Amino acid sequence: MHYRAMHAPTAKPPEETARGNYHRLFMLRNAEIVLIALGLVIATLYFKQELPLPPLLVTLALITGLNIYTWLRLGSGHTYGNGEIFTLMLLDVAGLSAVFFYTGGASNPFVWFYLLPLMIAATILPRWHTWTMAAVTVLCYSALFLIDTPAAREHPHHHADGFQMHVFGMWLGFVMSAGFVAVIIVGMANSLRERDHRLAEAREQALKNERLVALGTLAAGTAHELGTPLGTMAILAADLQQEYSDDSGLQKKLGILQHQIARCKQALSSLSSAAGAGRAESGHRMRVANYLDAVISEWREYRPAARLALHIEDNAPDAGIIAERTLTQALINVLDNAADASPDHVALHAAWTGTELALDISDRGPGLSAALISQLGRQPVSTKQEGLGVGLFLSHATIERLGGSLTIGNRDHGGTLISIVLPLLPNQ
Repeated sequence: MHYRAMHAPTAKPPEETARGNYHRLFMLRNAEIVLIALGLVIATLYFKQELPLPPLLVTLALITGLNIYTWLRLGSGHTYGNGEIFTLMLLDVAGLSAVFFYTGGASNPFVWFYLLPLMIAATILPRWHTWTMAAVTVLCYSALFLIDTPAAREHPHHHADGFQMHVFGMWLGFVMSAGFVAVIIVGMANSLRERDHRLAEAREQALKNERLVALGTLAAGTAHELGTPLGTMAILAADLQQEYSDDSGLQKKLGILQHQIARCKQALSSLSSAAGAGRAESGHRMRVANYLDAVISEWREYRPAARLALHIEDNAPDAGIIAERTLTQALINVLDNAADASPDHVALHAAWTGTELALDISDRGPGLSAALISQLGRQPVSTKQEGLGVGLFLSHATIERLGGSLTIGNRDHGGTLISIVLPLLPNQ
């Protein structure tokens, strides 16, 4: 099918959020590097601590190198996934563990910094990432508690019962805090993400409704303006048929012209009668098989040259559907788009249960790009020079209003596939 994007606001890409998180991690690591360097200076010069500076400086250099890599990635313009962010955070935990190992181990008063990557993961990453981060930080803290560090070997009082009890209390407090973050904070973060997702859907639906109202207003005005010229064309076509009654070729063309004028009048009449009408007033119950026959027959009158490969499940049960004029127009629009893409082959597969009708409409056209598929149904788009790009947008809105769904994708062997699901009425 052929489409051309119209001017419409586009959704904010999810990569932008990931890029913002990536940048925040970069800035946080800058602060980490400064604090580690400042702590080493204060500990050695002011408190006269004899620290193993070579491994600490190597660790600081590695953390700095990691941040340089992050800075280069930010400048490259590439996309960032949760997996990459999580990997960088694990490397941050490894760097902190090395620093803590050479500066007192579990007795280091800043060992609670392990909570920072855990809280960040709980805020921006999926649940399993957070649980993994909680397990890693608890294991790192436990290793510092159980393994003799250089500071513990140089200061035997670190093994005193009172001090060990204090360190054990710090470890136990961290484990409890990690569990609290992994359970409570993750739940709250997921709730906030779900709320934001629902708000985004509500905003998108409001924007779609606003477009529909604007299109409805435009359609009503256009219908009023088209009434007079259509009537004039119908009169002139009838006069020409009488005037050139002996010309069979012209008579055939004038017959086609009158048929198209009648189609336009019928569409305008349906638009006028449906304006302001509710669902119960604008539709009536029909058997699914009869309704599909009516839709296909009407479409074939409009597109007699198009070839339709029709397949209906033989074992489909008897069920009913609300036969709305807007639904009929929506299905005809989809069939028209398929016929525009490949007039020589349009396939319609229909199957239904007692509660649901599934329609697959496919063509053998050039297919669609991924970017275009993401826009279809959300805003009017078209590539047809003579089209306005509202047909599929209105079809999607109509099917969605009736409780159904419309999805668009590409076929494996070329062409486009549109899958429509509609609810059916229970048997009476």
